[in-house]
Amino acid sequence: MVLQENQTEIELSNEANQRDSVMELLRLLQEQHPDARCQLEYDNPLQLMIAAILTAQSTERKVNQITPLLFSRYETAAEFAAASRQDLEKLIRPTGFYRQKARYIQGACEILLEEHDGEVPRHMDALLKLPGISRKIANIILAEAFEQEEGIVVDTHVMRVAQRLGLTEQRHPKQIELDLMESFPRQNWSEAAYLLSFHGNRVCYNRRPNCTRCPLNDICPASQG
Repeated sequence: MVLQENQTEIELSNEANQRDSVMELLRLLQEQHPDARCQLEYDNPLQLMIAAILTAQSTERKVNQITPLLFSRYETAAEFAAASRQDLEKLIRPTGFYRQKARYIQGACEILLEEHDGEVPRHMDALLKLPGISRKIANIILAEAFEQEEGIVVDTHVMRVAQRLGLTEQRHPKQIELDLMESFPRQNWSEAAYLLSFHGNRVCYNRRPNCTRCPLNDICPASQG
């Protein structure tokens, strides 16, 4: 009985230490990247959904350059669904893969009209049935538009930083997401994703990580500083 009690105390102590370490990691990254948040510009869930679809193989900056005109032309799911495919493709062409993205946008909006009264659904399963909506995009929509923490957005930067920090040994985004969901408190999932992504983009580069200006230098197993 004493052995079991001691083991339980050790496990609780380890869990507490892990929580403290994770929160310290977040604190350090917050200081380094106070602007870490969704960079897409939108006014409503539909605009966010469409902007997120356009980010595939593109950048948020590029998407933000074309969405003001796009959203001034089409305001509702019905208007997007009824739009001339050629006109829509022309407007979104700068983001790349514009033909495929136009199909996704109109296909998704048609489903919104048929099954959701023209509104973006608030549930993961429903979002994943929409053309062009990956789990990554669904996580963004749920967190940003509806303040629902259903998962962690895993992009290439998040994958790299999480692996280097020892938060995961996995290689597949879904498995990495599960590891990160276990590591961070649910209320911090979105924040953690943005902080890790910004850090990977600005400091923890793929080939030459800038360890000398990294606030995690002392605790990172992969540090080269």
